[in-house]
Amino acid sequence: MTLDRTAFFPGGGGQPCDIGRLVWEGGEANVVRLNRADGEVWHILEGALPAEGVAVVGHLDWVRRYQLMRTHTALHILCGVVWRDYRAQVTGGNMEPLRGRLDFEFESLHQEMVREIEEKINAEVAAAREVRVQTLPRDVAFQIPDLIRTKINLLPPAITEVRTVEIVGLDLQADGGTHVANTREVGHVRVVDYKSKGRINKRIEIALDAGLV
Repeated sequence: MTLDRTAFFPGGGGQPCDIGRLVWEGGEANVVRLNRADGEVWHILEGALPAEGVAVVGHLDWVRRYQLMRTHTALHILCGVVWRDYRAQVTGGNMEPLRGRLDFEFESLHQEMVREIEEKINAEVAAAREVRVQTLPRDVAFQIPDLIRTKINLLPPAITEVRTVEIVGLDLQADGGTHVANTREVGHVRVVDYKSKGRINKRIEIALDAGLV
């Protein structure tokens, strides 16, 4: 079903969709999945649907959403550090609550380098950098150097406005996901694995602590 407005994130850019429930007079149903189609966000419900036109209240699974916000911002910190200090582009990525990965166009990646990257990530967390979101006309956005940090530009030509996420003083890139307002909300970040995925493709996996809500 669709709503006239919603706080549920439908997923995209490697970030999973929200889950939760919808409540209305005389009923409720779990939101188990979301899809985006034809400019609409479709809420896939488990259970009976409310009648058309009925007022509903959405309840996000906030703990899960906030964990994804922290994880997504942590990945942007990782991306920002790697681009600033190593000029490596992103070739892929994915995330789940409190855990994520990015693949970079590195020819080599070794333990000392990974340890250095982890230290730099946590220095940026401790720096308490503001995270700003804005939407710009496409032609204005594309005048920003290095706005598209992926190896391939995934923005469809039909997109006329570009949403940007800026970690002030570190990173600015096009992004459609959800984020915390300040890097200190991310908490401690651990690099839990790294591996080669090809000659010039290296993966870095991170994990966050669960304590912050």
